Amino acid sequence: MQMAGMKRSRDGPKPQGRADWDSPYIPMFENFRAELDEHHDRREKIIKASRDITASSKKIIFALQRVRNLGEKIPPPLIKSKEYSQHTSTIHERFVSVAPDLKGINAYRYQRQISPGIQEFMEAVLFRHYLETQSILSPSESAKLISENVLLTEDDYVLGLFDMTGELMRYAITQMATNGELPASRTGGRGNILTGLQDLRTKLEALDVSGSYGLSKNAEQKMSTTRTSVEKVENAVYSMTVRGKERPKGWNPGMDTSRPVGEVEG
Repeated sequence: MQMAGMKRSRDGPKPQGRADWDSPYIPMFENFRAELDEHHDRREKIIKASRDITASSKKIIFALQRVRNLGEKIPPPLIKSKEYSQHTSTIHERFVSVAPDLKGINAYRYQRQISPGIQEFMEAVLFRHYLETQSILSPSESAKLISENVLLTEDDYVLGLFDMTGELMRYAITQMATNGELPASRTGGRGNILTGLQDLRTKLEALDVSGSYGLSKNAEQKMSTTRTSVEKVENAVYSMTVRGKERPKGWNPGMDTSRPVGEVEG
């Protein structure tokens, strides 16, 4: 008896469970399966590398926050420390490991997967460069710090620059709380960190992001955060210079002392 769904043949019905190797579509779909498996493996590898780069970049930024002198080279003991050098090596290794997977069209195919790591790395690179020179590293110079075949897009560069303003704000607030003065270059000629932040805010506000999906999607929120960061430093400088004599010893520029000391929120 011929069962429903079983292919007929001149030699009778084929045994159940036997693959139909006579079909020309089987090899084609096997190639599709191999390509998809390769794609998913490559994608997961890039995501993992991006997360490692992000984590190491954050730790480098944390270490840079301990720098005390603005406008000078980062102290060699910090650069050579195990904490700093280890994370720098990790970032380099991760970029090198995924570089072959980001060649040609794959640079755009997997841009969303590698982008978070690149942005965080840009934040760390731009932050260090500003601490040393009180200037912004150009996109072309920034691209040289990433492994070959790893594309630095304009979106990743600018978004990393936006995030870097938050680190400048934290650095300024910490230095004012620690030293009682606004960070400025000891060699002179480049002003203080507040004027640098204000100038950077002005230039970022002038950017035309309408032609970029990535920037137009995130720029408004990032710009709002940048304005808030600059305002925090401005308010801290005002409190330190105008009302500083009224503050108790050990006062932090971020503290709200407008209420009585013993008052507790309900």
